[in-house]
Amino acid sequence: MASSSPDSPCSCDCFVSVPPASAIPAVIFAKNSDRPRDEVQEVVFVPAGSHTPGSRLQCTYIEVEQVSKTHAVILSRPSWLWGAEMGANEHGVCIGNEAVWTKEPVGEGEALLGMDLLRPFHGTLKA
Repeated sequence: MASSSPDSPCSCDCFVSVPPASAIPAVIFAKNSDRPRDEVQEVVFVPAGSHTPGSRLQCTYIEVEQVSKTHAVILSRPSWLWGAEMGANEHGVCIGNEAVWTKEPVGEGEALLGMDLLRPFHGTLKA
């Protein structure tokens, strides 16, 4: 976000700690968010599923082809969009959304959001 106001968020970070660096024998994943402080973040569970070949999946702004099988996921996401800020799937794969700054112009028309791109990775990857 390009704002100099102290109330405007301007970055987000992810970190992971794995044993033996962790104080407990577990992987620790965390993320802070650059979303507006009054934006509702939902924590949602999406169960594993099998999907009909050729079926379509409605994302935030566009529709894409659905994969045949998805894994169960727990996601943290702004309530208004389909994607997610961060989450973990049933196989222990964790991922967090990060802003990518570019000098490329924004394309015409609707597209997948960065947070939309994060969600399929949770549902299809195994550790």
